[in-house]
Amino acid sequence: MSVELDATTYVHAEPTTAHSYILPVVLEVLESHFDGSAKNDVFDLGCGTGGAAAALADKDYYVVGVDPSGDGIAKANINYPDLPLNIGSAYDDLSREYGTFNAVISLEVIEHVYDPRAFTSTLYDLVKPGGIAVMSTPYHGYLKNLALAAMGRMDDHFMPLKDHGHIKFWSKSTLGKLLLDAGFDNVHFEYVGRIPVLAKSMIAVAQKPL
Repeated sequence: MSVELDATTYVHAEPTTAHSYILPVVLEVLESHFDGSAKNDVFDLGCGTGGAAAALADKDYYVVGVDPSGDGIAKANINYPDLPLNIGSAYDDLSREYGTFNAVISLEVIEHVYDPRAFTSTLYDLVKPGGIAVMSTPYHGYLKNLALAAMGRMDDHFMPLKDHGHIKFWSKSTLGKLLLDAGFDNVHFEYVGRIPVLAKSMIAVAQKPL
């Protein structure tokens, strides 16, 4: 049986609601990393319908992206025909096909992935030495989970009946270990959407050693 990312059906090609609080921080991270460099190349792993890639392109980043959803990429190609967004999976040899990049982003994807180690291995291969990976995912921590339980919202939050829903639930500790095990170092986190202990999402920033 092949292991694949969920191929989701998308309604539109705009940035998602989550991107409204994730993208500003991602842009700050990228601006700090590139710091005026002309090498502003970014790969979007799991680009969906291209909303985030288009937002970065509007900031003059050169963006390449892939997603396993034919529906998502079809909408991306219609709405953003100038962006190189293609059908592709983290279980493909993407670095061989596309090369390596100074930054790779993957926003709200890892929670849908059946084989996170294979995913981050591909992520690592796509990053140039000294480059960064920027990954966001819904945040899970003790106090947030306790609050969900106290409000009776555990079933709603972890809903197993939702098609193409989340299948992995990450904390700072588990996501940090995943990235370190892949070979990254200097992993640090930003929390977005609420105060840190109740954050909607966390953004991990990790560097590939020189």
